[in-house]
Amino acid sequence: MDVQEIKQRFGIIGNAPGLNRAIEVAVQVAPTDLSVLINGESGTGKESFPQIIHQFSSRKHGKYIAVNCGAIPEGTIDSELFGHEKGAFTGALADRKGYFEEADEGTIFLDEIGELPLSTQVRLLRVLEAGEFMKVGSSKVLKTNVRVVAATNVDIPSAIQTGKFREDLYYRLNTVPIHVIPLRDRKEDIHLLFRKFALDFAERYRMPPVRLDDEATQILSNYDWPGNVRQLKNITEQISIIEQDRNINGTAIRNYLPAGGASSSLPALYSGVDEKTFANEREILYKVLFDMKKDMNDLKKLVHDLMVDGADRPNFHSDNAQIIRKIYQQEEDHLAPEQQEQKPIPYNNPINRDDIQDTEEFVEESLSLEEKEIELIKKALNKHKGKRKYAAQELGISERTLYRKIKEYDID
Repeated sequence: MDVQEIKQRFGIIGNAPGLNRAIEVAVQVAPTDLSVLINGESGTGKESFPQIIHQFSSRKHGKYIAVNCGAIPEGTIDSELFGHEKGAFTGALADRKGYFEEADEGTIFLDEIGELPLSTQVRLLRVLEAGEFMKVGSSKVLKTNVRVVAATNVDIPSAIQTGKFREDLYYRLNTVPIHVIPLRDRKEDIHLLFRKFALDFAERYRMPPVRLDDEATQILSNYDWPGNVRQLKNITEQISIIEQDRNINGTAIRNYLPAGGASSSLPALYSGVDEKTFANEREILYKVLFDMKKDMNDLKKLVHDLMVDGADRPNFHSDNAQIIRKIYQQEEDHLAPEQQEQKPIPYNNPINRDDIQDTEEFVEESLSLEEKEIELIKKALNKHKGKRKYAAQELGISERTLYRKIKEYDID
């Protein structure tokens, strides 16, 4: 089967030499059991190549399982990949087979391999070297005969330097590398892809397909496409649905191209939100909060001095009592309930000098980052009624990191 037939079979569009070379390498390596690492920017269509490798291998009658490593929380990924024994952890009500056991004699595709935790990388290395693994909660060694194909848009060498990825695992996976070129290096394929997507959407939405004039075609070719084929497909769908005129000119096409496309630089470096980033953001937040606390204490002291200086003025206390109550109320609104109980406000009592002297008694607060982190996590979980996905978004961290923090601090 030649390259054109393979493209038709797997829905690959384009004639760029780099694309053809990647397909040829996939077909050549398919009959072997060598591990393959597919690298390329996000949205380039890397998921087609593991299917080519599987279908042209002796394992084509076995199972093909695709796993998105970045979509599985860190606390459960070992169980997903290698299985677990009953009672291995809370919620493990029965034995479960993992993907490596299910894919025995077949192929497993590990997408976003750069997102694997280091502990899981050690387990994966053992599978690649000896074909052995253990279920979570078990000491029994199991065997598996599985072909591993991995893909990533992460700069793995940079991740190795920062300690995020094991060097030995990288060389074990990278036995045969396949590079999928970005769309900006396949300019001759951009118009072909647009026409194919336009026809597909016309059929789906039962409308005439959109067509580009020469100016619009040139604009698409000159655009950098940071999102690659996926971005082109999304823009084609938008144009197909929104534009009334089926003939698209340059002015119309510019409305759908985000600014800054020419300055994008992918593949992305390994720079996701991690614990260090979260800690730095917390430190900034705590500094702001402590500064606000200091300002509030200074304001209370100033009010106290004014009260003392103006004690001889008639109606001075009664005129300013309401202001001081408001200051106390604003501060209490920012305190936790338990802190509010420690500092009652004399709402129903006349303001006198004893009350004002109390405002100078500062409550010693803990400056522990760990305690503040636990407090922020609890507040986020309470705000979103225990939904970790939205709590993680509120905190500015990944759901995987939030899961690990909850487990680490034993938060209910």
